[in-house]
Amino acid sequence: MVGPPRGKRVAMAHRRLSRGLSRSQTLAEQAVLTFERFIRIEAASGVVLLGAAAVALIWANSLFADSYHAFWHLPLSVGLGEFVFAKSLHFWINDALMTIFFLVVGMEIRREIHEGALSRLDQALLPVAAATGGVLLPALIYVSLNTDPVRVHGWAVPVATDIAFAVGVLALLGRSIPGYVRVFLLALAIIDDVIAVLIIAFFYSGGLDISGFLVAAIGIFLILGLQRMGAGSAFAYVVPGAIVWIGLLMTGAHPTLSGVVLGLMTPVLPMPMREAPLEALSRIAEELRNGDAVTTKDVHRLAHPLRTLRLVRREMLPPVIRVQTALHPWVAFGIMPLFALANAGVSIDGVDLSVGGAHYVMLGVGVGLVLGKPIGVVAATWLMVRLKWCQLPPGVTWHGVWLIGLLAGIGFTMSIFIAMLAFENESLLGAAKLGVLLGSLIAALIGLAWGAIYVRRMRRVAALDAKTEVH
Repeated sequence: MVGPPRGKRVAMAHRRLSRGLSRSQTLAEQAVLTFERFIRIEAASGVVLLGAAAVALIWANSLFADSYHAFWHLPLSVGLGEFVFAKSLHFWINDALMTIFFLVVGMEIRREIHEGALSRLDQALLPVAAATGGVLLPALIYVSLNTDPVRVHGWAVPVATDIAFAVGVLALLGRSIPGYVRVFLLALAIIDDVIAVLIIAFFYSGGLDISGFLVAAIGIFLILGLQRMGAGSAFAYVVPGAIVWIGLLMTGAHPTLSGVVLGLMTPVLPMPMREAPLEALSRIAEELRNGDAVTTKDVHRLAHPLRTLRLVRREMLPPVIRVQTALHPWVAFGIMPLFALANAGVSIDGVDLSVGGAHYVMLGVGVGLVLGKPIGVVAATWLMVRLKWCQLPPGVTWHGVWLIGLLAGIGFTMSIFIAMLAFENESLLGAAKLGVLLGSLIAALIGLAWGAIYVRRMRRVAALDAKTEVH
């Protein structure tokens, strides 16, 4: 979906505001604009993510392969006085920066629960069922090929979907793809993220230390207290958020889950103000319009209205949208490509597929993504429609459902993340990463080919309908 240019859209928004739209209409319009912006960022970031993965693969298999691994293991210390916390660069990317990625995921889930695909049971049931089918079948395929107790630990690697890659590939097919296909894919990928987060929390966390939960609870209470006091600035929550992160790190659970916790706690409504934002804007504009000319001697008179203006501007959007909108480009174009660069560098020479059944790990992951995902998604969707518990969204045909299923097989970021939690053995980890990379690439290519056929079919049907109407 492509809207008017940004300047024109802003002008249109101002005209609507001047006509006095209701608060519900304004929020609905803001949600649509946020959704469009989300899609555009994900589509563009998929290309950047692919480039970062390609650079990592080339670097790890070049004459400078040793420098690739040595670089990510460089120590990086954070200290205050005698307290020094030293970890590798790899840790800071995977365990600290990826917390921000999970924060954005948590806020997206929170927003969808409030006003999106997960806000109503009848809307959420079909994508939830499709996502569940797309999780169960890849896991079953992997387990059927990997019954060894060590290898079976990677059962969750092929169950995830990479939103950026999937939406990016869909964008390559152009604007002929129906909007509801995009919405269905996005809803499925978000639910997929929810399931992946739960899997990490319950299956890939070590022995839990209770004292860590107490520390995390202190951070959560501080956040609730700040929200109760009406603190609207995101910077006020950095220290409490860091306390939650430290607490989860102490528990033995993966600290990035703190991002999901914070995202789910983000308010979905603007902070209550003594004066409605639009009324405050009108009042400030009127004061400035009727005031005396501002000179260098009375500039201080602007301090209060400008401070109020900044507050109003901040509170025009709910925090869950405002913070996500601010962080999303940094995550999409910075953190995720950096994660890919640090983790996608699989050395082909260093992966011995004959050791410990590593080839079965690669095969289980690859087949799970390429076949398990689409078949699971389509089968679960068909069953729900067949039982008449759900119906396909308007404009979505079974060809479109197959396209969604194929693109859901692109598991890149989250799959690699889970693989790193699942395996300590370097051979098995390398095989799992190789399976993710090959499976995601094949799924993307098949999805593109099927999408091209789907688009041509839609155009033929549209042309026949047009001729029928003429006659």
